[in-house]
Amino acid sequence: MNIKKNIILLSFFFLLSCSKNENCDAVKISAPASEINNLRDYLTNNGITATEDSRGFFYTIVTAGIGDNPNICSSVTVNYEGKLVDGTTFDSGSNLSFSLDGLIIGWQEGIPLLAPGGEIILYLPPALAYGSNGAGSIPGNSNLIFTIDLIKVN
Repeated sequence: MNIKKNIILLSFFFLLSCSKNENCDAVKISAPASEINNLRDYLTNNGITATEDSRGFFYTIVTAGIGDNPNICSSVTVNYEGKLVDGTTFDSGSNLSFSLDGLIIGWQEGIPLLAPGGEIILYLPPALAYGSNGAGSIPGNSNLIFTIDLIKVN
């Protein structure tokens, strides 16, 4: 009887772990061409060289880091600063931990490009950030710039 119970429990945990892994896929959202072009124009006009991602954000890896990169199911500890394109800092934090799946799409897609100890500058169009509604002191339809240091993958 105990063997049968253990097999049922192991099967249950196996099914749970499989379904959890299926939920670890990032949401695949791309920015509209108009937002990408607007952000590209900003970068060009300001002499900023950045890599364009196919999903519509731009990035510069300052330091790649060492070790395993996080995925959408990871919890990460970061230092960060967020700015509007006019240079206004709207948020910053040190040694803060987040689950990637609960963050804006731009962070979900950008942070996994790093390993612990890495630093990235993300240039995000509105569709991959806070959209037309904005958030707090961030106006709707804002291009955003985040400098993120990945301290560790938890």
